[in-house]
Formats: sequence, structure tokens, C-alpha cells
Amino acid sequence: MNTKYVDLIDQTFYFPQEEFTLDGNYLRFHDIDLKKLVEEYGAPLKFTYLPQISNNINRAKGWFAKSIKNHNYKGKYNYCYCTKSSHFKYVLDEALKNDIHIETSSAFDIDIVENLKREGKITDKTFVICNGFKRAQYVSNIARLINEGHKNCVPIIDNYEEIDLLSDEINGKFKVGIRIASEEEPKFEFYTSRLGIGYKNIVPFYKNQIQENKKVELKMLHFFINTGIRDNAYYWNELNKCLRVYVNLKKICPTLDSLNIGGGFPIKNSLAFDFDYAYMVDEIINQIKIACDEAEVDVPNIFTEFGSFTVGESGGAIYEVLYQKQQNDREKWNMINSSFITTLPDTWAINKRFVMLPINRWNESYERVLLGGLTCDSDDYYNSEQHVNAIYLPKYNKDKPLYIGFFNTGAYQETIGGFGGLQHCLIPSPKHLLIDKDEDGNITTQLFSEQQKSEDLLKILGYDGK
Repeated sequence: MNTKYVDLIDQTFYFPQEEFTLDGNYLRFHDIDLKKLVEEYGAPLKFTYLPQISNNINRAKGWFAKSIKNHNYKGKYNYCYCTKSSHFKYVLDEALKNDIHIETSSAFDIDIVENLKREGKITDKTFVICNGFKRAQYVSNIARLINEGHKNCVPIIDNYEEIDLLSDEINGKFKVGIRIASEEEPKFEFYTSRLGIGYKNIVPFYKNQIQENKKVELKMLHFFINTGIRDNAYYWNELNKCLRVYVNLKKICPTLDSLNIGGGFPIKNSLAFDFDYAYMVDEIINQIKIACDEAEVDVPNIFTEFGSFTVGESGGAIYEVLYQKQQNDREKWNMINSSFITTLPDTWAINKRFVMLPINRWNESYERVLLGGLTCDSDDYYNSEQHVNAIYLPKYNKDKPLYIGFFNTGAYQETIGGFGGLQHCLIPSPKHLLIDKDEDGNITTQLFSEQQKSEDLLKILGYDGK
């Protein structure tokens, strides 16, 4: 009988896969020796595999380059990184090796941009696309960046007051974009995005506030829907509505030359994940070209703002199963030595699922379990996988440590969890490793941060830590 955990995976998925392979009884991720990581650094442990950031950037650039060539598309493609996905310097340093641009969402993002400029990582010609609702400090920081000579800073107008707010602080002419307030899927909690300006109001807004304003030049139309880029009728319908706005605006606004289709590329969340990125890119380029050719206007330059796609598949977390609790006839709880709420907050907040696999004991029999975190919060658990309504792991044995890994966790989790700050129930943030490859292709590791200590948390809380 095929009763081993490795048999279960072989029967359920195509395995091994590009990033997941097996070395005897142990899992490898991008050929990283996870067993060695655990032996050297222990668990819980978080890590970032830096080469995957560059890999995904260049995959996307390749898809767009191929489609632009296939369709004889006259516009250019610009890859922007959505910094809110992960603001860490090691992420930006890796991403900026690949001739990309930046999208920001708040005031302090501009401080990061200026830091990167001082280090020579970006120049005045790097596009800085400024999204989000702009309070006073954000407006002031954008104005400072433009006033100091940044040529390609493009604030994306989110509401009717922002043109005046920016004009008051920016010296001379400046470029802007307009964000479309897209209509969300009918099953969504609201009908229209809170961000941007409604479809029918964009042309009147341009005529009233920009067309005769000699200080402002409209360069970009911004389009993004909350559910991301998907091959379904809803996405294509919204894209076509956006394109109708673009061509109508282009006919009365010669300076408009760019369309920003935002982010939204999905990332792998299951061994059964299947998404045809190349097809989606090709069809997006095709639809834009068709709409512009029919309207007899020039095609726009294309901008994207991929965040999760850029950094998500670089991240991972490793935990040890501490103990098993049999709570009734059917439910076994494997208790991990950390908390899902603090280290993978999206599993708790939005029921997000990541690729979850054991690190060791693949050649042993398996059982169905639930996973519980260390906090006393009833919501600190993980109970199903993306592809099945259950979790299967090698059987618990108190004499044989079991380590489990969550993969493709690199976007949002650290900042949502409050990296370096207080954690729920004062569960410490785990240590974090940076994993890279040297010039000879050998894996290298570097400790980015140690596990939080009690004195770190006590200081934040106002205690003396003694």
C-alpha cells in the first residue's frame, strides 16, 4: 500500500516541481537545503530567497517584450515595484538590479526613494508613481521630490482636491495621472473602489481642472481592480471600460501617453497552481491595441505595479511541531512553536493560503491534522490547504521532531505583522535569514535579524526591561 507522505504528494500533484524537490527524506526549496537551515538556525525561522525576486521580474518583462513584438505594439513597457508589498532594503536592492521603477503609497515611501537616490540605486529618470489618498505630509514629500529635480515623479490623482494641493507646493509644471475608481465584482463587499475617480467623471474632471491648467500635464491613466488580473468575463469587461475612457481622454489630451494596469498577478499558493501568465499578458496587449486602432489613437506605454508577484515567492517560514492534542474522536491539533496571527497574519485576517509542506519525514505514514498557534486566541489556527479541505502531514511522534514550511510568504506578512514591534500575546518575531547565490551559484545565508527578546517588547510597552 502507498501509505507514506511522499506517496500522497505523488498521487495528488505533479511532483517534483521547479522550486520544490526532494532529497531523500527532506524537502528542498529552490535547491536550498532546508534541513541544514533548521540544523544551523533552528525554528521558528523566516527566510527570503533573494534571487527569486529578480527571477520573477525578468519573467514578467520577458512576457511583455514577447507580446509587444508579436503584436508590433509601438508603446514601451515599464515594470514598477509596489513597495508596500515589502519595504525592506534588501528587497529594493535586489529588485532594482533589474532596471525597474517604483510605485509608492504613502508619505514615508518618498523618504525611501530619496535614500535610494543618495545611494545611486535610482536616478531622477526613474519613474516614481505615487498612488494613494494624499494627506498633507505625502503631498509635501512628493512636492519636495519634484522640486529637487526628479523628472519622472507622477502623482496619481485620487480625488478632486489633489490637483490644487499639489499645485500649491510644487514649483513649476508637473506631471500627473488619474486613477479610475473601478467597479468591483458583484460578489464583492462594495460596488466601486474607494480609490480614484469614477469612469464617467474622468473626462469632465480633466476638462475642468487640467485641460486649461498650464502647470499640470496629464500623462497617465491608472486602472486596477481589487480581485487582480484574472481570465474571466469580469476582468475583460472592466479592462474594456477602462480602454474606452483612455481613448476618449486621448482624443482631447495629446499629452496622455501611458496606461497603468496596476498589479494583481497571482502567485503560487498550491502545488496545483496553474495560471497562464504569458497568455494573459498577450491578450491584454492585444485588447489595448485593438481598442486604440479602432479609435485611431496611438497606443499607450504600459506600466504595471506588481508587488506580491515581485516579492511573494521569495519568502518562507519554518516551524516545529511541538505537541499533538487529540481534542475529540476526529480532530488532532498539531501545535507549532509560533503563531499564525503574528508571523503569517493573512492566514488569520483574509483566510489566505500558502504552499505548506513538511521539511522532513517524507517517507513516513501520514495523518489528517489541524495546525494551532501558540497564542490563547481561538483564531490562531490553520486548517485547510488551497487544493483540499484538509491538512495532511507525517504522523506526529514525540521522539521524532517534525518541521513544516510555509512557502511564497514574502509579500505583506512582515509589515502587517508589525516587524520589530509588539506581537499578539507577546509572541516574539522569529529570526529572519537572507538567502542568496554567490558568483559561482553557491547558496549563501546571512542572518538579517535575531528573534525578538523580552526586553525588546518590554521597552516598547514602557517597562524598564529589568
